[in-house]
Amino acid sequence: MSVTSRNLQLYNSLSGKKEKFEPLHENNVGMYVCGPTLYSEPHMGNMRTFINFDLIYRYLLHLGFNVKYVRNITDAGHITNSAGHEEDSIGKAARLEQMQSLEIVYKYNVKFQELQRIYNLLPPSIEPTATGHIQEQIEIIEQILNNGYGYAVNGSVYFDTKKYMQDFNYGILSGRKVDELENETRNLNAQDEKRFFADFALWKKANPDDMQIWRSPWGNGNPGWHIECTAMSTKYLGKHFDIHGGGMDLKFPHHEDEIAQSCGSFGCNPAKYWMHANMLNVNGQKMSKSFGNYFLPKEIIEGTTNLFKKAYPANVLRFFMMQAHYRSTLDFTETALDAAEKGFSRLTDGLNLIEKLNTAENSSFDVQSIVSSFYEAMNDDFNAPILIANLFDAVKQINLINDGNATINKADKDLLETEMKSFVFNVLGLEIASSNNDSKLKPVMELVLDLRQQARTNKDWTTSDKIRDGLAAAGIVVKDGKEGTTWS
Repeated sequence: MSVTSRNLQLYNSLSGKKEKFEPLHENNVGMYVCGPTLYSEPHMGNMRTFINFDLIYRYLLHLGFNVKYVRNITDAGHITNSAGHEEDSIGKAARLEQMQSLEIVYKYNVKFQELQRIYNLLPPSIEPTATGHIQEQIEIIEQILNNGYGYAVNGSVYFDTKKYMQDFNYGILSGRKVDELENETRNLNAQDEKRFFADFALWKKANPDDMQIWRSPWGNGNPGWHIECTAMSTKYLGKHFDIHGGGMDLKFPHHEDEIAQSCGSFGCNPAKYWMHANMLNVNGQKMSKSFGNYFLPKEIIEGTTNLFKKAYPANVLRFFMMQAHYRSTLDFTETALDAAEKGFSRLTDGLNLIEKLNTAENSSFDVQSIVSSFYEAMNDDFNAPILIANLFDAVKQINLINDGNATINKADKDLLETEMKSFVFNVLGLEIASSNNDSKLKPVMELVLDLRQQARTNKDWTTSDKIRDGLAAAGIVVKDGKEGTTWS
């Protein structure tokens, strides 16, 4: 089926509306996503963002685009925490764990790479680190100073927001007004060095207890939080590229200040489209350590969090997250996870069943329309929940055919099988094993199902149900049909 990528619409945070996606360079897409800060293991909210942009990356590839996907690693710099206090979070973590900064960074990068494999994220094209691009950050700061949008004081460099506002719109992305920001401003470190309360650090003079220090034209110090992304995104994608993404919590101040830095150095907004993934809740509340509903991505897989009664496979968790649009909040509850587990099983059964369908001369339903619905869903701002609903509609048709209540010809069967598997495996990024393909488990299951069949023949329903329920508890679903009993 020929489906053109020209139909893709995406929501641009910069304009606040859906726009037709037209890359700056035909058939080539540059996408930058803010990656993890390696002072701790990414929490589930972080992983949701990375999984959502993995979906976007996968669909762009599916449409035939050449995508250069850059996702950075923050292994240096000052991070602004929720209290509005500037601190070196990596150094703080290193001191708490009695390690060097490099040890902390390596420890949590190993964990992040493991999570990418567990949750089946495609690796980005480039994964640059902040510490590997100190020179590029210094050069951009120098350009900002040369253009008159920054100033140096006592070994630190600050962005001159008031001067910038004479030429550009500060708040163009977030909609925040500077007079409103002043009312919200708290006492920050070195506030007295700033000419204006809304100025932010491009380079910070080193403190005696800093564990990471670099040389610069202004003295020894550390890069500011925002400058690293400006340096890495523009180095690999150019001064103006297609998509810049990240979590909703980064829209302000991080992304707003990235725009200011790019305009202040290069004279243009770095990205044509800005995309933001929403947060997640747990049992109706925002995930937070203070609420006691905080958990890590591996804990829910291993069943080591007390928030849920059992463990859930990574495939089920990824499938569950795909059932909420990337711009919507997602609520982790046990009821919703259990429903997702059952839904994932239904989808698995449908995909395994389509391989075995008998074909007829004619199809009794419009396969082309079903396949088109897959593209229509994803072309509407990557609407994975609608895609999944449409996949379930296809599973209903597959079951009707298997039960003899509908027909499909070979060409339509091949088209439906190819497109369904492509969207499930390549776009949604789910890993589903074919039924009965485990050489070690297959003879065991044949024996168990034979014993169950004997029990059914002898009308020993108690034993039959006990075997079925025991297998279900182990994640193995047994289905009785006209052609016999199958398992998955």
